[in-house]
Amino acid sequence: MPNALAQRFARRKSGNVGVILPFVPKVHLFSTYYFAEILSGIGEAAKACNYDLLLIFREPDSPRDYAKLYRTQKVDACIVLGAQDVAEERAALRELQVEGFPFCLVNQRFDEEEYLTVDADHESGSFAAVQHLIAKGFKRIAFLNGPNAFSSSGDRLAGYERALTEAGIPLLEERIFTGNYSRKSGFEAAAKIFEGIEKKEIDAVFAANDRMAIGLMDGLRERGIEAGKDIGLIGYDDSDSSRIVSPKLTTVSVPFYEMGRRAAMKLLAEESEEGNTILPVQLVKRETT
Repeated sequence: MPNALAQRFARRKSGNVGVILPFVPKVHLFSTYYFAEILSGIGEAAKACNYDLLLIFREPDSPRDYAKLYRTQKVDACIVLGAQDVAEERAALRELQVEGFPFCLVNQRFDEEEYLTVDADHESGSFAAVQHLIAKGFKRIAFLNGPNAFSSSGDRLAGYERALTEAGIPLLEERIFTGNYSRKSGFEAAAKIFEGIEKKEIDAVFAANDRMAIGLMDGLRERGIEAGKDIGLIGYDDSDSSRIVSPKLTTVSVPFYEMGRRAAMKLLAEESEEGNTILPVQLVKRETT
């Protein structure tokens, strides 16, 4: 069945597909593996469908008026990256849906809404990561998660909990920490996690992305704790840096490029899949476990 955009193709106005990105001060967004990979995938599909990319940076405090992009004929369709489960975001997306403007979310779901979404199976990815730590003999596994405004954080928490429950390991609140997916937040979490290691309450950590895992690795190293030797450590994303750090980081590989490509194809291809697409992820075993 031809999708909404294909039906509008005859009266296409801008020839642009918009990509809405969070603007994060002091973070070089394009140097982050996650955004660079997704954007490459979107770019390839857009080019194949004869569309140009228009990048739109969303300031943290500015209103999320996505519909305005269509009304001012800047874009024919939109892909939203870094969407959060907050009231303003929900209102902006609902307005797009009500107005019939085509859009797709990448790496964020609102399960009760029928939005076009491309996501990865983060629940099974984190389940596999924690299961691997348990198989290696770790019993006191801490979890460093991202903010719960992201559906992927909830998915990873669910995977962590399922792996512990299936292994008969008690779930303890004091072993769950929250960062903001930045390297700095991983580095800062090292102080509290170190206390847990000292008290023999923590023997391994699963971090919800590689940046936090590497920050944590640095912070623990400053305190004389080596990942892979003194504790087990797993990251998430299989970013370039996970292969370069020493010791090399065990992590979960996510097909970000393919997620971006699929999102653009859902919007721009003549025949495209509807609804939710969830892509598989894979555990990559390296030196930190």
